[in-house]
Amino acid sequence: MDIVVYNIRRIMEEKGLKQKYVAERSGFSEQEFSNMLCNRKRINTDFINPICVALGAKPNDLFELQKQ
Repeated sequence: MDIVVYNIRRIMEEKGLKQKYVAERSGFSEQEFSNMLCNRKRINTDFINPICVALGAKPNDLFELQKQ
């Protein structure tokens, strides 16, 4: 799984955020956002900031590897 998608899912789970909420707050339809999370639609660099705002995260949070 793509590291960005993994981190989006991880942050959503940690913060208890629903996919629909993050999609709406970042300006995407539920289907568009679902397609991004399922790797059916590429996450463009222009999408990073709106997604981060919706998640309450920093762009670096989406690109870092988490130590287990």
